[in-house]
Amino acid sequence: MLAHYQKALSAVSAQTLYIVATPIGNLTDISLRALAVLQRADLVCAEDTRVSAQLLSAYGIRAKLVSVREHNERRMAEKIIAALQAGQTVAQISDAGTPAVCDPGAKLVQAVREAGFPIVPVAGASALMAALSVAGIDQAHFYFHGFLPAKSGERRKLLHSWQNRDCAVIAFESPHRIAAALDDFAAELPDRRLMLAREISKTFETFLHGTPAELRQTLAADADQTRGEMVLVLYPAAPDPADKHQLSDDTRRTAAILADALPTKQAAELAAQICGANKKVLYDWMVARKNAD
Repeated sequence: MLAHYQKALSAVSAQTLYIVATPIGNLTDISLRALAVLQRADLVCAEDTRVSAQLLSAYGIRAKLVSVREHNERRMAEKIIAALQAGQTVAQISDAGTPAVCDPGAKLVQAVREAGFPIVPVAGASALMAALSVAGIDQAHFYFHGFLPAKSGERRKLLHSWQNRDCAVIAFESPHRIAAALDDFAAELPDRRLMLAREISKTFETFLHGTPAELRQTLAADADQTRGEMVLVLYPAAPDPADKHQLSDDTRRTAAILADALPTKQAAELAAQICGANKKVLYDWMVARKNAD
């Protein structure tokens, strides 16, 4: 392990901005490479220097911390670029997880790139991927929204637009809005399954499953479940039963050729074997097609 750490230390470059993922709760969820970059960095840009100081102190790292937050990011970008021009190494971290994703950092990245300096990601813990990995959703594609809107009207409009999404939807929510958010889920998506992942990687890590109403009841019965960092996973909408009866353009073309050459029943049976479509649906389509001619 020491050899790998030394190698990571030697690979840290000057005049480079490193975007470093930090633990989302459990302090041991940090990579050797992240520790090496933070150890070598001349400056560490932090969302909240008090929070980041605790992380650095836990690993005996004495880096110079500077505050780069949403309200001062553009102004601080000039100072960071000056540091890079002076030959320094800079790391950007957030309170937890990966900077520049629902956290400050994106504007800094843009400014540094425009100034011509390299930007290197140092991958690590992710609440998004951690929650998705235990949701049991066997689809490769998903939609990540970030934080849900704070106002109920905007939130319900958004949730309504997710009614027919055929992939998982992942969103962040804050403890003081989770009850209202679940009420809105219950109003707009009452039958959809949800997973509420709370305090991922921390002592009181919890994963709750159910309909929005069921989760709302669970939270009402146990106030502790309304505390901490939260990730919501909305399971994909169930396929519309009518979808399996829809005929693709290729199936229609094949069915039309067979219907013109064979009796309808025989054509429907053969088309079903070739295309894998529903025989009755094919037969009804062929009849309707003949009647329309």
